[in-house]
Amino acid sequence: MDRRFACVTLLSSSLLSLTAANAAHAAADWPTKPVRVIVPYAPGGGSDTLGRLVSKHLSETFKQPFVVENRAGAAGVIGSQMVARAEPDGYTLVVSGIGSHVVAPLLQGNTYDPIKDFTHIAFLGGPPTVLVTHPDQPYKDLKSFVEQARARPGAISWGSPGQGTHGYMIGEAFAAAAKVKMVPVNYKGGNPAMTDLLAGHITSAFMSFGTTTPYIQSGKLRALAITSTKRVEGFDNVPTFTELGYPALTGTTWFSLSGPANLPAAIVERLNTEVRRALRAPDVVDEMRRQNMETMDMDVAAINRYVKSEIEHWKPYIQPARKDAQP
Repeated sequence: MDRRFACVTLLSSSLLSLTAANAAHAAADWPTKPVRVIVPYAPGGGSDTLGRLVSKHLSETFKQPFVVENRAGAAGVIGSQMVARAEPDGYTLVVSGIGSHVVAPLLQGNTYDPIKDFTHIAFLGGPPTVLVTHPDQPYKDLKSFVEQARARPGAISWGSPGQGTHGYMIGEAFAAAAKVKMVPVNYKGGNPAMTDLLAGHITSAFMSFGTTTPYIQSGKLRALAITSTKRVEGFDNVPTFTELGYPALTGTTWFSLSGPANLPAAIVERLNTEVRRALRAPDVVDEMRRQNMETMDMDVAAINRYVKSEIEHWKPYIQPARKDAQP
């Protein structure tokens, strides 16, 4: 009996070693066929832009097509769920981010676990959020805006692209940090919020900088503060929230690259290296600058820490939104 047990144990160990060796060999040869890059949003947005820019460079580097597929729906959940259920072989990836992997799981519930169900590979970047007002409003800067909000509680309204968006979370965080009472008005997207702000139906808005840029440039909107880490080139008169005394209001509507859970470490490291290289390419740098996007250089450990920290940071602002959304 002992001899049989020993033989079975030896056979099992051999099979495990063979499986591990085959997996290592497959990772070393990867990719040998096209790689799908799921963008869980409609074409034309920031996630789509970054996904296509980076995929172009990865295709050139790995000599295999990295094919972008837009699978929009449910605030990024539908496309992300596809990837969470995919084989962890490196041939199905997703452009993840704050919307699909921070906001949606906390706001909607019963979607997927943004940590356990995914392998986070590399940080891509995204646009900051800016506080804007109509130029007819009396607020010339953030200081006067806060003074008026404190003097007239509930008199100032602020719009956002919707509950759970980066603009919404920054607005809630700002109200808490500045100790002011304002009236949130949440829209189903950035365009209707911009329409009401330009028409004077709301006092202010926390919006993506990319969305507001042409209106700020034309003088149709006044920018009071921005969540970028430093002042944006070409908009030197727009201060950051940090320099105005609100260091917690720093961040972007960021996007990243992820895959299913248990993606082989060798593939993850190779992808992380090449994505970071792609983000330094002149054409990518120029396009991101044109769209006012920021990025950060992160290794695999750093991007995983970042995703976890973002979930914890925004949880207090998303949970009230989820409670309000329930019938």
